[in-house]
Amino acid sequence: MSATLALHTVALLLYAATAGMLGLSMARGGHGAPRVATPALALGVGAHGAALGAFAARHHELPLVGLGPSLSVLALLIALGSLVLALTRTSPLSLVLVPVAAALAAVAEMVGLAPDAGAQEQVYRGPWFVLHVVLAMVGYAGLTIAFAAGLMYLLQWRELKGKRFGAVFRFFPPLDTLDRIGFRALLAGLPFLTAALLLGWAWSHRFGPGMGAGNPKVVWGVVTWLVFVVALAARGRGARHPRHGAMASVIGFAIVVVAYLLLRAGENTGAGFL
Repeated sequence: MSATLALHTVALLLYAATAGMLGLSMARGGHGAPRVATPALALGVGAHGAALGAFAARHHELPLVGLGPSLSVLALLIALGSLVLALTRTSPLSLVLVPVAAALAAVAEMVGLAPDAGAQEQVYRGPWFVLHVVLAMVGYAGLTIAFAAGLMYLLQWRELKGKRFGAVFRFFPPLDTLDRIGFRALLAGLPFLTAALLLGWAWSHRFGPGMGAGNPKVVWGVVTWLVFVVALAARGRGARHPRHGAMASVIGFAIVVVAYLLLRAGENTGAGFL
């Protein structure tokens, strides 16, 4: 087993352990994450970062080209965002974010942590391409955090509406906290995604083949950008009805995932996740 795969597996196990501890704490009626959950998540993020560092050292390139490596980077960014939230005393949000990161990391291992053999052209190693992918992934990580906050908001709202003050009420953050996190995640993610799309368009026309309007990557990027805009518009109008903003984030995230799966299934070539 290579160092990359070994470290990646350790990170995946730590993510799973963190998710398990969070779920168990909620099931037992806890008022927040157990103390060991955040250190376990931090160790997972450290092992994950070391795994991607080992990948770069072995293949002499950043893990941005190929489905497995790029999914792993996205998983790391989501786990890192979860860790930052945990350190700011909103660790219950990890109940959604950590399983998402673990799922992405697991898929990355299943498809293989290796560069894309069909996309080895030097053009995909340039700094502009790297910047494009990193910006896009930060944007997608922001959407994932907004999804997690929106999902927990809807579950918490349902509990309060039904006057049920059980495990969800005790474990989840207050509604205003979840709404604030979701809004800020969208507000932060949209500029990154916008910059990534503009840079990708300029880069493709300058250094590679132009991307037409029907290109799956272009379609998916535009769909995601529109989801950001609609979700932010719903939250902007939702000062009196923040539930609409939370619902827009959850539905929008689902649309982005389904669109990716459909477009990926119809595309047999490509240079990575984006």
